[in-house]
Amino acid sequence: MEQRRWGFVLLMLLVLVLLTWTTAAEDAAPGLVAVGAKRHAYAAMMYMGTPRDYEFYVATRVMMRSLSKLRVDADLVVIASDDVPIEWVQAMKEEDKVKVVTVENLKNPYEQQKNFNVRFKLTLNKLYAWSLVDYDRVVMLDSDNLFLQGTDELFQCGQFCAVFINPCIFHTGLFVLQPSMNVFKDMLHELQVGRSNPDGADQGFLASYFPDLLDRPMFHPPVNDTKLVGTYRLPLGYQMDASYYYLKLRWSIPCGPNSVITFPSAPWFKPWYWWSWPVLPLGLSWHEQRRKNLGYTAELPIMLIQTVIYLGIIIITRLARPNLSKLCYNRRPEKSLAFIHSMLKVVVLWSIIATYTVPFILIPRTIHPILGWSLYLLGAAALASIAINSFLLAPLPVLTPWFAILAALGVMANPWYSDGVVRALAVFAFAFCCAPLLWIQLSKVMTNLQMLIDREAFFPRLGESSQMSEFNKLY
Repeated sequence: MEQRRWGFVLLMLLVLVLLTWTTAAEDAAPGLVAVGAKRHAYAAMMYMGTPRDYEFYVATRVMMRSLSKLRVDADLVVIASDDVPIEWVQAMKEEDKVKVVTVENLKNPYEQQKNFNVRFKLTLNKLYAWSLVDYDRVVMLDSDNLFLQGTDELFQCGQFCAVFINPCIFHTGLFVLQPSMNVFKDMLHELQVGRSNPDGADQGFLASYFPDLLDRPMFHPPVNDTKLVGTYRLPLGYQMDASYYYLKLRWSIPCGPNSVITFPSAPWFKPWYWWSWPVLPLGLSWHEQRRKNLGYTAELPIMLIQTVIYLGIIIITRLARPNLSKLCYNRRPEKSLAFIHSMLKVVVLWSIIATYTVPFILIPRTIHPILGWSLYLLGAAALASIAINSFLLAPLPVLTPWFAILAALGVMANPWYSDGVVRALAVFAFAFCCAPLLWIQLSKVMTNLQMLIDREAFFPRLGESSQMSEFNKLY
């Protein structure tokens, strides 16, 4: 009995020693992480409050999945404001295997500057990248980056590294940083005291915070995989402005690897918009990455519904077309109807404008360009059929813009241009030749309408015809 008692005491002492040793080991090395955890991260930010929130959500998911396909040796992290929809956060976590760090929006103290652009109001959330202290290095990214190859060598760079696509100001669409709570707290302090910020956004603030980067040496990855110390300029190939491609229609950046394309220019020509191709040829490259990595499941139901509606419109308007043989022919004008006839011309003109604008607005912005342009042309043809059959117009003048748009797409998508200048001149020449033809066809529409008015196809005078036109019966 006594031996059992001492055995139990020894067992309890052994357990206590093990627990004490484990706790001491954890306290002695608080920075250690679990076996297999990544020491580096690619990070992007996401916030709400703009009309383009969903687009950037899709763009971020495509970029993260493309990085995963490149088998990068790093975690994928999204710094998301606390108002990002929970279903988006869950999709990124569960489907994309992305780590989501939820943060509060940083108040932008530069909102009252004269040159402040409201779309940059929350871009200072990018400073949260310095709070990711679980990682040795972080590559911070904008969502409009298109990766051509892996860039894990960037994790060998120093405390801050960025690319100068502008001769004097570095670009913050991609930069390398070493996380540090001290630096993060100092940045927050600088926001409070009002550090100079030329544009009121993250780029202006960081350019002010790292003012000497232009004088720093160029980054070249050490061959022994060691990490550099200090700040460095990154070669241009890590942030190739898409404009360079459009000049030559190919990449030929000699100073460094051709790794990442960025789209910092016109905000309404980001690569995920369906209309960005063939206006901007690289839009198709971005959508090819989306097709392989994310797909278009979210947009396809809307596309199918619109297709069915447009086909139904074409069939119904064709079957309901008025019978011209029963229209009244009275050439004598009536002053009381002059205003109505004028308004009718305005309605016809606006119906033609709506024919080519409404389908453009209704198509989901992030759909594949081939699907987007196909649906646009179908929608324009359907609405044109309404104008043609409702106002008894000749089809060819109304459909001339439709054929012009189709031809313009062919001119822009031609793959045999020698460079971007020749391509731009070809598009300009086509537009120059096409403009007079469009004007002539519009004039024909108005002439055709005037003839119908003179024949009193619309609003025939009461008392001079006992027959009601089929136009009035149906419409």
